[in-house]
Amino acid sequence: MVVERKEVGPNRYRESFGRHFEDFVVGDVYEHRPGRTISEADNTWFTLLTMNTHPLHFDAAYAAKTEFGRPLVNSALTLAIVAGMSVSDLSQKAIANLGWNDIRLTAPVFAGDTLYAESEVLSKRESKSRPNQGIVTVKTTGAKDDGTVFMTYERTFLVPKRGHAVDDIADG
Repeated sequence: MVVERKEVGPNRYRESFGRHFEDFVVGDVYEHRPGRTISEADNTWFTLLTMNTHPLHFDAAYAAKTEFGRPLVNSALTLAIVAGMSVSDLSQKAIANLGWNDIRLTAPVFAGDTLYAESEVLSKRESKSRPNQGIVTVKTTGAKDDGTVFMTYERTFLVPKRGHAVDDIADG
């Protein structure tokens, strides 16, 4: 994760997370830490909050009769957590997400699993219409602590060049 500090006054500094366009290197892989252990409460609250009524996510008796034998963690929750794990490193300075592609759910996730994520920079280019910004595409992989990959996706986002991020120019 790229962490910078900016002097905002005498003996006073402000931390800043994320990357500018120039900081991304095609082929580099960024490991996002810390990991996150999923609890049953996380899964139940997220499932109910999003109005997902499938009993596989919150009815243990129902889930016991499925091939999984227990409740599955809602895949929208795992996507949100993996994406969130990458923000401070990849897109803390981003102006906008431009797209999500090829989301693949490759293994089940259960309460008690600890999740980790990493992202590989696939491409970057300067914006044709915004000279102070660039477009970056990454492939993010979510894996459990035992190494099982449970999710992959590609994400494209717009990031500022150095000196043009909000926290580069904001007074305070």
